[in-house]
Amino acid sequence: MTPVIVSITIAAYFAVLFFISHLAGRKADNQGFFIGNRKSPWYVVAFAMIGSSISGVTFISVPGWVSTNSFSYLQMVLGFTVGQLIIAYILIPLFYRMNLVSIYGYLESRFGNSSYKTGAWFFFISKMLGASVRLFLVCVVFQLLVFEPLGWPFFLNVFCTVGLVWLYTVRGGVKSLIWTDTLKTFCLLVSVLLCIYFIASNLGFKLSEMTLAVKNSEYSKTFFFDDFNDKRYFFKQFLAGIFTVIATTGLDQDMMQRNLSCKNASDSRKNMVVSAIMQFFVIAMFLILGVLLYLFAGRNGITLPPKTDKVFPMIATQGYFPVVTGILFVLGLIAAAYSAAGSALTSLTTSFTVDILKSAGKKDENRTAKTRKRVHIGMAVVMGLVILLFNVLNNTSVVDAVYVLASYTYGPILGMFAFGIFTRKQVKDRYIPVVALLAPVFCFILHQNSEQWLNGYKFSYELLILNALFTFIGFLIVAKKTTDKTP
Repeated sequence: MTPVIVSITIAAYFAVLFFISHLAGRKADNQGFFIGNRKSPWYVVAFAMIGSSISGVTFISVPGWVSTNSFSYLQMVLGFTVGQLIIAYILIPLFYRMNLVSIYGYLESRFGNSSYKTGAWFFFISKMLGASVRLFLVCVVFQLLVFEPLGWPFFLNVFCTVGLVWLYTVRGGVKSLIWTDTLKTFCLLVSVLLCIYFIASNLGFKLSEMTLAVKNSEYSKTFFFDDFNDKRYFFKQFLAGIFTVIATTGLDQDMMQRNLSCKNASDSRKNMVVSAIMQFFVIAMFLILGVLLYLFAGRNGITLPPKTDKVFPMIATQGYFPVVTGILFVLGLIAAAYSAAGSALTSLTTSFTVDILKSAGKKDENRTAKTRKRVHIGMAVVMGLVILLFNVLNNTSVVDAVYVLASYTYGPILGMFAFGIFTRKQVKDRYIPVVALLAPVFCFILHQNSEQWLNGYKFSYELLILNALFTFIGFLIVAKKTTDKTP
Protein backbone atom coordinates (compact mmCIF):
# COMPACT_ATOMS: atom_id res chain seq x y z
CA MET A 1 0.00 0.00 0.00
CA THR A 2 1.19 3.50 -0.79
CA PRO A 3 1.26 6.28 1.82
CA VAL A 4 -1.34 8.14 -0.27
CA ILE A 5 -3.90 5.31 -0.02
CA VAL A 6 -3.32 4.96 3.71
CA SER A 7 -3.66 8.72 4.21
CA ILE A 8 -6.89 8.86 2.20
CA THR A 9 -8.34 5.96 4.23
CA ILE A 10 -7.48 7.68 7.52
CA ALA A 11 -8.83 11.04 6.32
CA ALA A 12 -12.13 9.53 5.13
CA TYR A 13 -12.61 7.66 8.41
CA PHE A 14 -11.94 10.74 10.50
CA ALA A 15 -14.25 12.89 8.39
CA VAL A 16 -17.12 10.57 9.37
CA LEU A 17 -15.83 10.32 12.94
CA PHE A 18 -15.67 14.09 13.44
CA PHE A 19 -19.15 14.50 11.99
CA ILE A 20 -20.60 12.01 14.48
CA SER A 21 -18.56 13.55 17.31
CA HIS A 22 -19.89 17.01 16.40
CA LEU A 23 -23.51 15.85 16.42
CA ALA A 24 -23.15 13.92 19.69
CA GLY A 25 -21.13 16.62 21.43
CA ARG A 26 -23.48 19.55 20.72
CA LYS A 27 -24.57 21.28 23.92
CA ALA A 28 -22.55 18.82 26.00
CA ASP A 29 -22.03 20.14 29.53
CA ASN A 30 -19.63 18.81 32.16
CA GLN A 31 -22.00 15.99 33.13
CA GLY A 32 -22.33 15.09 29.47
CA PHE A 33 -18.53 14.94 29.19
CA PHE A 34 -18.09 12.89 32.38
CA ILE A 35 -21.04 10.42 32.30
CA GLY A 36 -23.09 11.22 29.18
CA ASN A 37 -25.94 12.69 31.31
CA ARG A 38 -26.95 9.05 32.03
CA LYS A 39 -29.12 8.91 28.91
CA SER A 40 -27.26 6.33 26.79
CA PRO A 41 -29.34 3.32 25.56
CA TRP A 42 -27.86 0.13 27.04
CA TYR A 43 -27.81 -1.78 23.73
CA VAL A 44 -25.84 1.04 22.07
CA VAL A 45 -23.36 1.03 24.96
CA ALA A 46 -23.05 -2.79 24.73
CA PHE A 47 -22.19 -2.62 21.03
CA ALA A 48 -19.84 0.33 21.58
CA MET A 49 -18.06 -1.53 24.42
CA ILE A 50 -16.71 -4.04 21.88
CA GLY A 51 -14.84 -1.23 20.13
CA SER A 52 -13.53 0.10 23.43
CA SER A 53 -12.37 -3.27 24.78
CA ILE A 54 -10.78 -4.37 21.47
CA SER A 55 -7.81 -2.04 21.11
CA GLY A 56 -5.14 -1.75 18.44
CA VAL A 57 -3.13 -4.21 20.52
CA THR A 58 -5.81 -6.87 20.05
CA PHE A 59 -6.12 -6.08 16.35
CA ILE A 60 -2.40 -6.47 15.68
CA SER A 61 -0.84 -8.50 18.49
CA VAL A 62 -3.42 -11.24 19.08
CA PRO A 63 -3.28 -12.70 15.52
CA GLY A 64 0.53 -12.81 15.71
CA TRP A 65 0.46 -14.26 19.21
CA VAL A 66 -0.86 -17.65 18.05
CA SER A 67 2.63 -18.65 16.91
CA THR A 68 3.88 -18.86 20.50
CA ASN A 69 0.69 -19.15 22.58
CA SER A 70 -1.74 -20.94 20.24
CA PHE A 71 -5.35 -20.33 21.34
CA SER A 72 -4.41 -20.18 25.04
CA TYR A 73 -5.64 -16.58 25.17
CA LEU A 74 -9.20 -17.94 25.09
CA GLN A 75 -8.57 -19.38 28.57
CA MET A 76 -8.08 -15.83 29.77
CA VAL A 77 -11.11 -14.62 27.80
CA LEU A 78 -13.27 -17.21 29.59
CA GLY A 79 -12.07 -15.59 32.80
CA PHE A 80 -12.99 -12.19 31.34
CA THR A 81 -16.58 -13.40 30.93
CA VAL A 82 -16.84 -14.52 34.56
CA GLY A 83 -15.25 -11.26 35.72
CA GLN A 84 -17.76 -9.19 33.75
CA LEU A 85 -20.64 -11.04 35.40
CA ILE A 86 -19.14 -10.19 38.80
CA ILE A 87 -18.94 -6.53 37.76
CA ALA A 88 -22.54 -6.61 36.53
CA TYR A 89 -24.00 -7.99 39.74
CA ILE A 90 -21.72 -6.54 42.44
CA LEU A 91 -19.96 -3.34 41.34
CA ILE A 92 -22.54 -1.72 39.05
CA PRO A 93 -25.36 -1.73 41.67
CA LEU A 94 -22.93 -0.25 44.21
CA PHE A 95 -21.77 2.59 41.94
CA TYR A 96 -25.31 3.50 40.86
CA ARG A 97 -26.55 3.42 44.45
CA MET A 98 -23.84 5.93 45.39
CA ASN A 99 -24.57 8.05 42.27
CA LEU A 100 -20.84 8.32 41.44
CA VAL A 101 -19.31 10.41 38.67
CA SER A 102 -15.87 8.96 39.39
CA ILE A 103 -15.84 5.43 40.81
CA TYR A 104 -12.93 6.34 43.10
CA GLY A 105 -15.37 8.43 45.11
CA TYR A 106 -16.26 5.08 46.72
CA LEU A 107 -12.81 4.93 48.32
CA GLU A 108 -13.24 8.37 49.88
CA SER A 109 -16.64 7.43 51.28
CA ARG A 110 -15.36 4.10 52.57
CA PHE A 111 -11.90 4.96 53.93
CA GLY A 112 -10.98 8.63 53.55
CA ASN A 113 -9.23 11.18 51.38
CA SER A 114 -5.80 9.48 51.25
CA SER A 115 -7.34 6.25 49.97
CA TYR A 116 -9.38 8.21 47.44
CA LYS A 117 -6.33 10.05 46.10
CA THR A 118 -4.27 6.85 46.07
CA GLY A 119 -6.89 5.05 43.96
CA ALA A 120 -7.15 7.98 41.58
CA TRP A 121 -3.37 8.25 41.15
CA PHE A 122 -2.96 4.53 40.57
CA PHE A 123 -5.71 4.69 37.94
CA PHE A 124 -3.96 7.65 36.34
CA ILE A 125 -0.66 5.77 36.13
CA SER A 126 -2.32 2.53 34.99
CA LYS A 127 -4.41 4.10 32.27
CA MET A 128 -1.72 6.43 31.02
CA LEU A 129 0.78 3.58 30.66
CA GLY A 130 -1.74 1.14 29.18
CA ALA A 131 -3.21 3.62 26.70
CA SER A 132 0.22 4.83 25.65
CA VAL A 133 1.46 1.27 25.05
CA ARG A 134 -1.59 0.58 22.87
CA LEU A 135 -1.27 3.79 20.89
CA PHE A 136 2.48 3.23 20.54
CA LEU A 137 1.79 0.10 18.51
CA VAL A 138 -0.46 2.07 16.17
CA CYS A 139 2.23 4.71 15.73
CA VAL A 140 4.72 1.97 14.83
CA VAL A 141 2.41 0.72 12.05
CA PHE A 142 1.71 4.23 10.75
CA GLN A 143 5.45 4.90 10.77
CA LEU A 144 5.94 1.85 8.53
CA LEU A 145 3.08 2.68 6.16
CA VAL A 146 3.10 6.49 5.97
CA PHE A 147 5.72 8.47 7.83
CA GLU A 148 8.82 6.45 7.01
CA PRO A 149 8.19 6.42 3.22
CA LEU A 150 7.72 10.20 3.41
CA GLY A 151 10.89 10.62 5.48
CA TRP A 152 9.04 12.05 8.49
CA PRO A 153 10.31 11.39 12.05
CA PHE A 154 8.54 9.31 14.68
CA PHE A 155 7.82 12.26 16.99
CA LEU A 156 5.78 13.94 14.20
CA ASN A 157 3.84 10.68 13.86
CA VAL A 158 3.07 10.74 17.60
CA PHE A 159 2.06 14.41 17.47
CA CYS A 160 -0.42 13.80 14.64
CA THR A 161 -1.84 10.60 16.18
CA VAL A 162 -2.40 12.02 19.67
CA GLY A 163 -3.64 15.30 18.16
CA LEU A 164 -6.41 13.50 16.27
CA VAL A 165 -7.49 11.72 19.45
CA TRP A 166 -7.63 15.02 21.31
CA LEU A 167 -9.64 16.71 18.56
CA TYR A 168 -12.54 14.29 18.44
CA THR A 169 -12.90 13.97 22.24
CA VAL A 170 -12.43 17.62 23.22
CA ARG A 171 -16.10 18.60 23.06
CA GLY A 172 -18.41 15.79 24.02
CA GLY A 173 -16.32 13.41 26.12
CA VAL A 174 -18.30 10.26 26.99
CA LYS A 175 -21.38 11.62 25.22
CA SER A 176 -19.40 11.62 21.96
CA LEU A 177 -17.49 8.43 22.71
CA ILE A 178 -20.57 6.22 22.97
CA TRP A 179 -21.62 7.07 19.41
CA THR A 180 -18.17 7.22 17.86
CA ASP A 181 -17.37 3.86 19.46
CA THR A 182 -20.45 2.44 17.77
CA LEU A 183 -19.00 3.44 14.40
CA LYS A 184 -15.62 2.02 15.38
CA THR A 185 -17.09 -1.31 16.48
CA PHE A 186 -18.91 -1.65 13.18
CA CYS A 187 -15.73 -0.86 11.18
CA LEU A 188 -13.68 -3.21 13.36
CA LEU A 189 -16.01 -6.18 12.90
CA VAL A 190 -16.41 -5.63 9.16
CA SER A 191 -12.62 -5.34 8.78
CA VAL A 192 -11.70 -8.54 10.61
CA LEU A 193 -14.49 -10.57 8.95
CA LEU A 194 -13.53 -9.43 5.45
CA CYS A 195 -9.81 -9.96 6.13
CA ILE A 196 -10.63 -13.55 7.18
CA TYR A 197 -12.72 -13.96 4.01
CA PHE A 198 -10.01 -12.66 1.65
CA ILE A 199 -7.21 -14.69 3.23
CA ALA A 200 -9.32 -17.88 3.36
CA SER A 201 -10.33 -17.38 -0.28
CA ASN A 202 -6.69 -16.95 -1.31
CA LEU A 203 -5.93 -20.24 0.43
CA GLY A 204 -8.81 -21.85 -1.48
CA PHE A 205 -10.87 -22.52 1.65
CA LYS A 206 -14.63 -22.63 1.88
CA LEU A 207 -16.14 -22.10 5.33
CA SER A 208 -16.13 -25.79 6.26
CA GLU A 209 -12.58 -26.26 4.93
CA MET A 210 -11.36 -23.18 6.79
CA THR A 211 -12.90 -24.45 10.03
CA LEU A 212 -11.22 -27.84 9.59
CA ALA A 213 -7.85 -26.29 8.70
CA VAL A 214 -7.92 -24.08 11.81
CA LYS A 215 -9.02 -26.98 14.02
CA ASN A 216 -6.22 -29.26 12.76
CA SER A 217 -3.56 -26.56 12.91
CA GLU A 218 -0.72 -26.79 15.40
CA TYR A 219 -1.72 -23.29 16.52
CA SER A 220 -5.27 -24.13 17.62
CA LYS A 221 -4.58 -25.82 20.97
CA THR A 222 -6.73 -23.97 23.52
CA PHE A 223 -6.48 -25.64 26.95
CA PHE A 224 -3.20 -26.23 28.77
CA PHE A 225 -3.38 -28.44 31.87
CA ASP A 226 -0.03 -30.26 31.55
CA ASP A 227 2.61 -28.01 33.09
CA PHE A 228 1.84 -25.98 36.22
CA ASN A 229 4.94 -23.85 35.59
CA ASP A 230 3.85 -22.94 32.04
CA LYS A 231 2.57 -19.36 31.66
CA ARG A 232 -0.24 -20.83 29.55
CA TYR A 233 -1.47 -23.19 32.31
CA PHE A 234 -5.29 -23.05 32.38
CA PHE A 235 -5.94 -21.93 35.94
CA LYS A 236 -3.25 -19.24 35.74
CA GLN A 237 -4.89 -17.79 32.64
CA PHE A 238 -8.50 -18.28 33.77
CA LEU A 239 -8.08 -16.77 37.24
CA ALA A 240 -5.91 -13.97 35.87
CA GLY A 241 -8.68 -13.25 33.33
CA ILE A 242 -11.32 -12.95 36.06
CA PHE A 243 -9.36 -10.55 38.22
CA THR A 244 -7.83 -8.66 35.30
CA VAL A 245 -11.24 -7.71 33.89
CA ILE A 246 -12.55 -6.79 37.36
CA ALA A 247 -9.58 -4.46 37.79
CA THR A 248 -9.26 -3.09 34.25
CA THR A 249 -12.99 -2.76 33.56
CA GLY A 250 -14.94 -2.72 36.82
CA LEU A 251 -12.40 -0.60 38.72
CA ASP A 252 -11.28 1.47 35.73
CA GLN A 253 -12.82 4.93 35.28
CA ASP A 254 -12.33 4.62 31.51
CA MET A 255 -14.53 1.57 31.06
CA MET A 256 -16.99 2.36 33.84
CA GLN A 257 -17.73 5.82 32.42
CA ARG A 258 -19.62 4.07 29.63
CA ASN A 259 -21.51 1.81 32.01
CA LEU A 260 -22.41 4.75 34.24
CA SER A 261 -23.80 6.58 31.21
CA CYS A 262 -26.73 4.12 31.05
CA LYS A 263 -30.10 5.22 32.46
CA ASN A 264 -30.03 2.91 35.48
CA ALA A 265 -28.23 -0.05 37.05
CA SER A 266 -30.48 -2.59 35.34
CA ASP A 267 -29.68 -1.26 31.87
CA SER A 268 -25.98 -1.09 32.73
CA ARG A 269 -26.07 -4.73 33.84
CA LYS A 270 -27.67 -5.79 30.55
CA ASN A 271 -24.95 -3.93 28.66
CA MET A 272 -22.20 -5.69 30.60
CA VAL A 273 -23.60 -9.20 30.12
CA VAL A 274 -24.24 -8.79 26.38
CA SER A 275 -20.85 -7.19 25.69
CA ALA A 276 -19.11 -10.03 27.62
CA ILE A 277 -20.67 -12.64 25.33
CA MET A 278 -19.87 -10.68 22.18
CA GLN A 279 -16.28 -10.07 23.26
CA PHE A 280 -15.57 -13.82 23.45
CA PHE A 281 -16.60 -14.41 19.84
CA VAL A 282 -14.79 -11.33 18.54
CA ILE A 283 -11.48 -12.38 20.11
CA ALA A 284 -11.98 -15.89 18.75
CA MET A 285 -12.19 -14.33 15.26
CA PHE A 286 -8.83 -12.62 15.78
CA LEU A 287 -7.24 -15.93 16.76
CA ILE A 288 -8.72 -17.64 13.68
CA LEU A 289 -7.31 -14.80 11.59
CA GLY A 290 -3.90 -15.44 13.15
CA VAL A 291 -3.93 -19.11 12.17
CA LEU A 292 -4.87 -18.21 8.59
CA LEU A 293 -2.01 -15.70 8.42
CA TYR A 294 0.56 -18.32 9.45
CA LEU A 295 -0.93 -20.92 7.11
CA PHE A 296 -0.72 -18.41 4.26
CA ALA A 297 2.89 -17.49 5.10
CA GLY A 298 3.89 -21.15 5.31
CA ARG A 299 2.27 -22.08 2.01
CA ASN A 300 3.90 -19.14 0.18
CA GLY A 301 7.34 -19.32 1.80
CA ILE A 302 7.08 -15.84 3.30
CA THR A 303 9.79 -14.91 5.79
CA LEU A 304 8.01 -13.40 8.76
CA PRO A 305 9.43 -10.66 11.02
CA PRO A 306 10.81 -11.80 14.39
CA LYS A 307 8.32 -9.62 16.28
CA THR A 308 4.89 -11.23 16.04
CA ASP A 309 3.22 -7.80 16.33
CA LYS A 310 4.35 -7.07 12.76
CA VAL A 311 3.02 -10.25 11.10
CA PHE A 312 -0.52 -9.05 10.35
CA PRO A 313 0.53 -5.55 9.22
CA MET A 314 3.19 -6.95 6.88
CA ILE A 315 1.01 -9.57 5.19
CA ALA A 316 -2.03 -7.27 4.93
CA THR A 317 -0.24 -4.28 3.44
CA GLN A 318 2.78 -5.50 1.49
CA GLY A 319 1.05 -6.56 -1.74
CA TYR A 320 0.23 -10.19 -0.98
CA PHE A 321 -3.50 -9.45 -1.30
CA PRO A 322 -5.67 -6.96 -3.21
CA VAL A 323 -5.41 -3.33 -2.08
CA VAL A 324 -8.82 -3.61 -0.45
CA THR A 325 -7.35 -5.99 2.15
CA GLY A 326 -4.79 -3.38 3.15
CA ILE A 327 -7.48 -0.71 3.31
CA LEU A 328 -9.57 -2.95 5.56
CA PHE A 329 -6.54 -3.53 7.79
CA VAL A 330 -5.91 0.21 8.15
CA LEU A 331 -9.62 0.86 8.74
CA GLY A 332 -9.83 -1.83 11.44
CA LEU A 333 -6.62 -0.64 13.05
CA ILE A 334 -7.64 2.98 13.36
CA ALA A 335 -11.12 1.95 14.50
CA ALA A 336 -9.67 -0.19 17.29
CA ALA A 337 -6.81 2.08 18.25
CA TYR A 338 -8.54 5.43 18.34
CA SER A 339 -11.46 3.96 20.26
CA ALA A 340 -9.19 2.88 23.11
CA ALA A 341 -7.06 6.03 23.02
CA GLY A 342 -10.04 8.38 22.90
CA SER A 343 -11.79 6.74 25.81
CA ALA A 344 -8.55 6.67 27.81
CA LEU A 345 -7.96 10.38 27.22
CA THR A 346 -11.52 11.19 28.29
CA SER A 347 -11.34 9.07 31.45
CA LEU A 348 -7.94 10.49 32.40
CA THR A 349 -9.37 13.98 32.03
CA THR A 350 -12.41 13.03 34.12
CA SER A 351 -10.42 11.39 36.91
CA PHE A 352 -7.81 14.15 37.12
CA THR A 353 -10.46 16.89 37.10
CA VAL A 354 -12.90 15.20 39.50
CA ASP A 355 -10.62 13.17 41.77
CA ILE A 356 -7.32 15.00 41.95
CA LEU A 357 -8.26 18.65 41.32
CA LYS A 358 -11.77 18.31 42.82
CA SER A 359 -13.02 20.80 40.22
CA ALA A 360 -16.34 19.07 39.55
CA GLY A 361 -17.47 19.80 43.09
CA LYS A 362 -17.31 23.54 42.53
CA LYS A 363 -20.50 25.41 41.73
CA ASP A 364 -19.10 27.45 38.83
CA GLU A 365 -19.87 25.38 35.72
CA ASN A 366 -17.80 27.63 33.43
CA ARG A 367 -14.75 27.43 35.67
CA THR A 368 -15.03 23.62 35.78
CA ALA A 369 -15.30 23.52 31.98
CA LYS A 370 -12.16 25.66 31.60
CA THR A 371 -10.24 23.42 34.00
CA ARG A 372 -11.45 20.30 32.21
CA LYS A 373 -10.30 21.63 28.81
CA ARG A 374 -6.84 22.50 30.15
CA VAL A 375 -6.51 19.09 31.77
CA HIS A 376 -7.59 17.47 28.47
CA ILE A 377 -4.70 19.18 26.66
CA GLY A 378 -2.29 18.23 29.44
CA MET A 379 -3.30 14.56 29.30
CA ALA A 380 -2.72 14.51 25.53
CA VAL A 381 0.77 15.98 25.96
CA VAL A 382 1.71 13.47 28.67
CA MET A 383 0.39 10.59 26.56
CA GLY A 384 2.55 11.69 23.62
CA LEU A 385 5.66 11.86 25.82
CA VAL A 386 5.03 8.39 27.28
CA ILE A 387 4.64 6.95 23.76
CA LEU A 388 8.02 8.43 22.78
CA LEU A 389 9.58 6.95 25.92
CA PHE A 390 8.11 3.53 25.23
CA ASN A 391 9.52 3.67 21.72
CA VAL A 392 12.97 3.83 23.29
CA LEU A 393 12.40 1.13 25.91
CA ASN A 394 10.13 -1.42 24.19
CA ASN A 395 11.60 -4.92 23.96
CA THR A 396 8.60 -7.25 24.20
CA SER A 397 5.31 -8.10 22.56
CA VAL A 398 2.94 -5.21 23.17
CA VAL A 399 0.03 -7.39 24.26
CA ASP A 400 2.31 -8.99 26.84
CA ALA A 401 3.54 -5.58 27.99
CA VAL A 402 -0.03 -4.37 28.52
CA TYR A 403 -0.91 -7.22 30.89
CA VAL A 404 2.42 -7.08 32.74
CA LEU A 405 1.90 -3.37 33.41
CA ALA A 406 -1.70 -4.04 34.49
CA SER A 407 -0.51 -6.66 36.97
CA TYR A 408 1.57 -4.08 38.81
CA THR A 409 -0.56 -0.94 38.55
CA TYR A 410 -4.12 -2.29 38.89
CA GLY A 411 -3.30 -4.70 41.73
CA PRO A 412 -3.46 -2.09 44.52
CA ILE A 413 -6.78 -0.73 43.16
CA LEU A 414 -8.26 -4.24 43.16
CA GLY A 415 -7.02 -4.86 46.70
CA MET A 416 -8.45 -1.57 47.99
CA PHE A 417 -11.92 -2.16 46.55
CA ALA A 418 -11.94 -5.82 47.66
CA PHE A 419 -11.12 -4.80 51.24
CA GLY A 420 -13.81 -2.14 51.19
CA ILE A 421 -16.54 -4.39 49.78
CA PHE A 422 -15.83 -7.66 51.60
CA THR A 423 -14.90 -6.37 55.06
CA ARG A 424 -16.41 -3.86 57.46
CA LYS A 425 -13.07 -2.72 58.87
CA GLN A 426 -11.86 0.86 58.82
CA VAL A 427 -8.19 1.69 58.19
CA LYS A 428 -5.72 4.34 59.21
CA ASP A 429 -6.16 6.37 56.08
CA ARG A 430 -2.77 8.11 56.16
CA TYR A 431 -0.93 4.79 55.76
CA ILE A 432 -2.80 3.71 52.62
CA PRO A 433 -0.39 5.30 50.08
CA VAL A 434 2.50 3.42 51.72
CA VAL A 435 0.62 0.09 51.52
CA ALA A 436 -0.31 0.67 47.88
CA LEU A 437 3.30 1.44 46.95
CA LEU A 438 4.84 -1.46 48.87
CA ALA A 439 2.53 -4.11 47.39
CA PRO A 440 3.92 -3.83 43.80
CA VAL A 441 7.47 -3.73 45.21
CA PHE A 442 6.96 -7.03 47.08
CA CYS A 443 5.28 -8.43 43.98
CA PHE A 444 8.27 -7.49 41.80
CA ILE A 445 10.77 -9.04 44.24
CA LEU A 446 8.80 -12.30 44.33
CA HIS A 447 8.41 -12.30 40.55
CA GLN A 448 12.16 -11.93 40.02
CA ASN A 449 13.01 -14.75 42.43
CA SER A 450 10.06 -17.13 42.01
CA GLU A 451 11.94 -19.79 40.02
CA GLN A 452 14.62 -20.00 42.70
CA TRP A 453 12.32 -19.74 45.71
CA LEU A 454 9.34 -21.77 44.42
CA ASN A 455 10.98 -24.75 42.68
CA GLY A 456 10.89 -23.35 39.15
CA TYR A 457 7.43 -21.74 39.32
CA LYS A 458 7.01 -18.90 36.82
CA PHE A 459 4.44 -16.21 37.46
CA SER A 460 2.21 -15.06 34.63
CA TYR A 461 -0.57 -12.47 34.76
CA GLU A 462 -1.76 -13.94 38.08
CA LEU A 463 0.70 -11.40 39.51
CA LEU A 464 -2.32 -9.08 39.56
CA ILE A 465 -4.02 -11.35 42.11
CA LEU A 466 -0.86 -11.53 44.23
CA ASN A 467 -0.49 -7.75 44.10
CA ALA A 468 -4.09 -7.29 45.25
CA LEU A 469 -3.53 -9.84 48.03
CA PHE A 470 -0.48 -7.94 49.32
CA THR A 471 -2.58 -4.76 49.34
CA PHE A 472 -5.41 -6.53 51.18
CA ILE A 473 -2.98 -7.85 53.82
CA GLY A 474 -1.48 -4.37 54.17
CA PHE A 475 -4.96 -2.97 54.83
CA LEU A 476 -5.47 -5.59 57.56
CA ILE A 477 -2.21 -4.48 59.18
CA VAL A 478 -3.21 -0.79 59.25
CA ALA A 479 -6.87 -1.49 60.11
CA LYS A 480 -8.44 0.21 63.10
CA LYS A 481 -9.82 -1.88 65.95
CA THR A 482 -13.31 -0.44 65.57
CA THR A 483 -15.62 -1.39 62.71
CA ASP A 484 -18.08 0.64 60.69
CA LYS A 485 -20.66 -0.20 58.11
CA THR A 486 -19.64 0.02 54.50
CA PRO A 487 -21.57 2.46 52.33
